Formats: sequence, structure tokens, C-alpha cells
Amino acid sequence: MIILDKALERRSEAGHPVRIAIVGAGYMARGIAAHTTLIPGIELVAIANRTIGKAERIFEEVGGGAARRVERPDELDDAIARGVPVVADDPEPVCRAESVDVLIEVTGEVEVGASSVLDAISHGKHVVLVNAELDATVGPILKAKADQAGVILTNTDGDEPGVAMNLLRYVRTIGLQPVLAGNIKGFLDRHSNPETQRAFAESVGQEPKRIASYADGTKLSMEAALVANAAGFGVARRGMNGYRCAHVTDLLDLYDGDVPPDGGIVDYVLGAEPGSGAFVVGYSANPIAREYLNYFKMGEGPLYLFYAPWHIPQAEASLTAARAVLFGDAAVAAIDGPRCEVIAIAKRDLRAGEVLDGVGGFTCYGSIDNVGVTRSERLLPMGVSEGCVLVADVPIDHAVTYDDVHLPTGRLIDRLRLEQDALFATA
Repeated sequence: MIILDKALERRSEAGHPVRIAIVGAGYMARGIAAHTTLIPGIELVAIANRTIGKAERIFEEVGGGAARRVERPDELDDAIARGVPVVADDPEPVCRAESVDVLIEVTGEVEVGASSVLDAISHGKHVVLVNAELDATVGPILKAKADQAGVILTNTDGDEPGVAMNLLRYVRTIGLQPVLAGNIKGFLDRHSNPETQRAFAESVGQEPKRIASYADGTKLSMEAALVANAAGFGVARRGMNGYRCAHVTDLLDLYDGDVPPDGGIVDYVLGAEPGSGAFVVGYSANPIAREYLNYFKMGEGPLYLFYAPWHIPQAEASLTAARAVLFGDAAVAAIDGPRCEVIAIAKRDLRAGEVLDGVGGFTCYGSIDNVGVTRSERLLPMGVSEGCVLVADVPIDHAVTYDDVHLPTGRLIDRLRLEQDALFATA
């Protein structure tokens, strides 16, 4: 990431900034916009959001001034040429305008997000996903479509998957074998819901449903799936192990897994200091390398811990966009088909006739498992669960299957799932 600073300075000096547009105008979009204004060589030119007033307020807050409302791509291009920020109540103009280099998708929604991403890809835009829900559900097929179009599709740097993948690539580059990667998680209650998380959500200015998705482990599983798919890793068991320890550095005393001949696993530590960030465990059998690693305080080996004690996605999303444009490099992207998926598990006893309310809701939480299991057992992905009607009872903490539900008709996400399963049938 450090190499970006000089490249962006040159773009700024040349008067040729990387131009990004955001779809979504919620909590995270506001933070991304604020940081983007502080970075030379990057320019936020447009925000699309169904409630257009929220997009306008973001530009006003971050010092972008009064934005022009547009309905067509040519209107957007004209405004950008005049140095005027743009807002729209439909993603189409920002996905199709020639002046936009990169789209940052930050809605957190699966169906709407998939539509915008496909539109942007088909019009030659790089895409940064600040949307683990979408990426964990259909990231591999979207990546395949981006490859065909000659553009970059990537999840954002700065969030835990991006932090973990940067560490993982570093570990590989210095000659070690990554065998374990994951998040540092502070709190987990699988049965959390928007009501139990309401007070905290209001105290930090976020939606209770989104906070519930963090507390119940759904977001944790989705982020782990992104790393698994990008690294070629799996999980040791459904839901992962979740190593409880006082500090992430204690992990080496707890991890007793065999070193795989290739690949590795994703997992997490729970309740550990520093309370945020991500980690990677690397392995080396080389005696000289181990001698020097020990001298430089990394331990006797053969396992070595690397970790970062922070994750700040709002600060690094626009850097991820620049990374795609300037170097053609993705921070986090599936290497081929899915290795892991996130399935829907009942938060309580569910009855036939109930409608599942999706990520962070009252009915289900998401849990990661290996794709071989999810396919053989026909398990329902968490990312497609919203709006599904149960046709059978499902006990608490049991997985929901495709046979347990009736899918809503006409959804893009279901068509993409079928296409993904067909393309990567042998994954």
C-alpha cells in the first residue's frame, strides 16, 4: 500500500486524479467520502443513493459543495468536466459515465448491489466492494465476469479481509507458508438481534440490523469466506474454532492444527487484545530462516504470528480503488470458485410460513462452512435468505436448506447463484 502515495502524488501533479463514484449513502459511505477528500490524486465525483438527499448531505458535510442532480450518464460527464459533484437517485448514471474510473459499492445489500456491480463491469469500470454480504454470496461469479471484461473486482482494503490478505501476501513473499488467517473478534452472541443491539447501534449512529450482523457472527463468517476464497483456504469445522485468548499473540499456544501440504484455514480469536484487526500464521521448515526469525524476536518457530491491530476500511476504500486503477491489483478477490460459503442458521425455533428477514435480522445468523458441505447438503446461503418463506419448521441452531424454503421469484441473486454453481461445478 505504501507505494500508492508516490503514484497518487504524480496523478495529482498531472491534474489527472483517480475518479471514483459511490453507490450508497449510509454510515460507511460518509466515512469514505470524508477520507477521500484528504487524499491527493483521488477525487470523489458522484454518489448514487435511492434517497438522494442523503447523498447531497454527504457532499455538503465533506466540503464538496452543492451537488448537481443528474439522471443520465452524459449529464454526469458534463458536471464532472465543470468540476461539479454529482448525485443521482439511480446507480445507472454513475455505473455508465465515461468520467468514472471506479465504482465503490457500499449499500450492504445483495440484490441491489449485484445489479450495480454488473452494470459497472459491463461498462468497463473497476469495482470496489465494501459489501461483504454480496461478495460472500456471489463474489466468484462477479470476479469471473470482471476478468472477462478486463476490469478489477475487489473487496476493500482496510477491512479485516483486506488487512488479512495484505499480511498473507507479505508472509508468502518473505518465503513462509501461510497456514491460518483470520479476524480479531471482541464479542460474539449468535442469537443477537436488532432489538438487543438497538441501544448500542443508536449510540454509534448505525442501524440496529447492521450492528446485529456484527454481534451474531454473520459478518465475521462472511469476511472469513472472502479470505478463504482469495487464499484458497477452508475451515476446520462449521463456524470455525474461535480461539479464546487474552492476546492474539497467545494464538500460537492454542493452534495445534497440522500444517497442510498446501492451503490452510480461516478462523478467528475471540475476546483477545488488541481487540481489532487481523492475523496470519506462517510456517517455515527452513533452519536458517528460523534461526534469523528467532534472532529478530519472532519466536523459535516453526509457526510465526503476524498481525495488524487495526482495521479502518473507510480510510482505505478509495486507496483500494486507486490500487485497481494504477496497478491492476485486487486487495481481496476469489482466486477461482468458492472454497467456503456462509449459510443461514436459525436464531430461534422457526415455523413454516415465516419469512426470513436476512442478514442481522431476527430469524437467522450466518455461519461459514466448506463449499463441499454446503453443496452436498443443499444449505441455504445467508445472502439469499431474505424474503424466503419457510415451508418446514427449522429448530434453533439448525441450518436452513433450500428444501426448507420457497424462494422469491425473479431475483437476480438467484440467477447469479445458479450461474456460479454451474461455472464452478467441481469446486
